[in-house]
Formats: sequence, structure tokens, C-alpha cells
Amino acid sequence: MPVSGCLYNWGLYALPARHEWVKNHERLTNEQYQKYFDEFNPDLFDPKKWAKEAKAAGMKYAVLTTKHHEGFCLFDSKYTDYKAPNTAAKRDLVKEYVDAFRAEGIKIGFYYSLIDWHHPDFTIDKVHPQRPLKDSDTAYARLNKGKDMAKYRKYLYNQVTELLSNYGKIDILWLDFSYPGKYGKGKDDWASVDLLKQIRKLQPNIIVDNRLDLNDYEDGADFVTPEQVSPKELEKYKGQVWETCQTFSGSWGYYRDENTWKTHRQLLDLLITSTSNGGNLILNVGPTARGEFDYRASNALDSLSTWMHANNKSIYNCTFAPASYAVPVNDKVTYNAAAKRLYVHLFDYPSDGTLILPGYKGKIKYAQFLHDNSELQYKEQDNDIILTLPQKKPNFEIPVVELTLE
Repeated sequence: MPVSGCLYNWGLYALPARHEWVKNHERLTNEQYQKYFDEFNPDLFDPKKWAKEAKAAGMKYAVLTTKHHEGFCLFDSKYTDYKAPNTAAKRDLVKEYVDAFRAEGIKIGFYYSLIDWHHPDFTIDKVHPQRPLKDSDTAYARLNKGKDMAKYRKYLYNQVTELLSNYGKIDILWLDFSYPGKYGKGKDDWASVDLLKQIRKLQPNIIVDNRLDLNDYEDGADFVTPEQVSPKELEKYKGQVWETCQTFSGSWGYYRDENTWKTHRQLLDLLITSTSNGGNLILNVGPTARGEFDYRASNALDSLSTWMHANNKSIYNCTFAPASYAVPVNDKVTYNAAAKRLYVHLFDYPSDGTLILPGYKGKIKYAQFLHDNSELQYKEQDNDIILTLPQKKPNFEIPVVELTLE
């Protein structure tokens, strides 16, 4: 059943603070990027605080970037020196995350990048920082002379094995990402089938995303991952197992000067629309280089916490409603079959205090606001139900009406 989660996109790129793909966008070499490793010192990192904020915002699971495309590992891998224990942090940050979130009852997820712009044997391709200015076979052959992708595949396999062996039960693995085709990388480059078999062997109950380029493989993925799409686009995933990954702003990593932050209403729209179409929503936080949340991210989480405290019953254990329950104009509906409850999310609060539930005659036996369980009176008219709402809108961006069904 749909729930919501939190993704923490964190790495060395928090220091330049100008997009998690800064190494790619600015074509930085390993030598130019080294200063961020040397200066990495997350002295305010407090995963217990992260976990409490996630729980308050209604998150049931969390996913941490154990390694992003830059190749830097937040965990204590024995296969590289490019890791948090060799920085001023001097410790395994993934272990602290796991312990803190598990203590709050939040399911544990790992993000791990299939890509690695730091590893010496990862072959240069069309998204690599050192890609040629103009694509050609000869240019790539020259740049990749001496590199051995087979060695990188082994490294990838070994690190995923570490992550799924050293931290207890892992609930979700987010592998990112494939881009097959000329000058790209896909399932053969990752040895995706063998990798997935190892994942299933180590963690039989784990769920894995769909970015291993195994669309034609029977057991290739457990859920699909529409990324940064509009609420309207999410409607087409109804009936599938899916999770939409969304940022609070226009960047996944901490981006100091980026200002296209989603409003509280936009975040609620994503959450409610995901649930009303049978899917999950994972919201991204890009912590700062000191290991805490930017005030804008904290404000967004706080606003969700307030709404979820009052209205989470309309999200947890809910999905899309049966077709027999029409959706009132401009609103959205979620449904809890076990509890026999229908939830009408009032995106467009009626100015005249009247809410028409078309075709609902004989289908409900009680109506109330969800946030305070205050009764809403109603009458039958023809085949409809007419609810009487207070003229003054409740103090929520999107109030919720709870209907007890016959």
C-alpha cells in the first residue's frame, strides 16, 4: 500500500553546492575535485535528528546515497580509499544512518550509483566529466586506453555485496542508472543479471528499482521510478507498482543558490496524487556539507509534518478508489478498503460551503473532517449527496473529508 519516503542525496558535491552533477557539468578532473574530499567535514551530521524529522513528516522509509556518480563512498568499503572514514569525518556514516533510522522504525534503503567518475577503470562515456568535446569512436578509444571495465564491474559487484552484507536487513535498493546505446552504458556493462542475482541471494526480501536496464528480464525490477514528473503524468501509472522520486527544489544535492523550491501545496499535490493513483512518493533532501538540512528543506518538512499529523489516515494504507466512487470536481480521492473509508481532498474549497458527491446516494453513513473528527452534515438530492461545509476553510492548505462507507 502507498506510503511516503525520504531520499538523502549527500556527498562531496555538497561542498561546491552547485548541483550534484557539478563534476560533469564543469568537466572537473579527479585532481580538481580532490579539494572537496580534503575539506569534507560534516561536523553537524546528526542522523538521529534526520530520522526524527523524517518520521514527523510521515516518512515510512528512507534511502541514503551510499555512493553517487562522483564515486565517493559514505560507507567504510574495503575496496577503496575514497570514502568517508578517510576524511575528517573519520567514520562510517552509512552505519550511523542505518542505526538511527532503524531505531525510529523507518525502513532502510540504500542508493548506490552504477556510475563512478572517480574509479580509474570506469570507461569514459557520454556522461563522463572527461568525455570528448565531439563524440567519435577514435576519441573514446583514445580516452579509454588502458581502462578495464571488467575490473570496475567486479568493484561494483563487491561494493553492493558489502552494502547488503554489513548492515542487517535492507528493505530497498536504488541503483542508478543505465543509459544504453552508443557511448552509453547498460545491462552488459554492469553485468546486471549477475548483480541482481547476488542482490536477491543476499537480501531475499529486498525490493529493487528498475534502472539496471533489465526491462526484458522477468525478475528485472520490483517497481518503476517516474522522476520529477508532474502530478498529471502520475495518473498513467495506476495499477503498476511505482514510486515517484521528487525534489523539494530543482536539484538533488545541496545547491545553495537554486531557488525553484516547491510550495507546500505542490508537495501535498504530489503526495495526494501519488496515493490516489496507487503509488509511493519519495521526497529528496540535499543536506549541506556540514551534514544538516538547509532552512528551506526544514521548512518544507515541517509543513508536511503539520499536515500529516492531522491527515495521515488519508495516505497510509490508502490507494485509488473503485470506479463506482466519482471524484468531485477539482478534488482528489483516496480509499482505504480495510477501514471502509473514502477521503476527499479539497483542493478547491467551495466558497458556498457546499460539496456535491455525485452518485453517492446510499453509499455513505457518516461524514466528518479528518483533522478534528468534526461532523459534516449532509442530505440526499436525486442520486447525489450534498455535504454542508463551514464557510471558513479549515487551517490546512488542503483539508480532507473522511467518509464512512456503507
